[in-house]
Amino acid sequence: MKFQGAVIKEQGITFAVVLVRIATLQSPAQRDHAVTLYTDIFQGIPVMLTAKDPLGAVKYFGRSDIVTYLSKLKPSQIPWKEYTTT
Repeated sequence: MKFQGAVIKEQGITFAVVLVRIATLQSPAQRDHAVTLYTDIFQGIPVMLTAKDPLGAVKYFGRSDIVTYLSKLKPSQIPWKEYTTT
């Protein structure tokens, strides 16, 4: 599986951000499954999900303090990279 993500350390907190489809954010079951999956991949660090809605607005899901921090960034400020898992 390939996906776009980033690991960020800010103010002593390390967390991951993963780009998902907007449908994943809109479905509680898909959202919970994605968080569980990516938490396993990122070895237990908090995982934030992000997607763009049809109008191009960036949406986040996860811990409210981290979502607040991310919402102040431009997506281009996130150090995205492609991850591959087996």
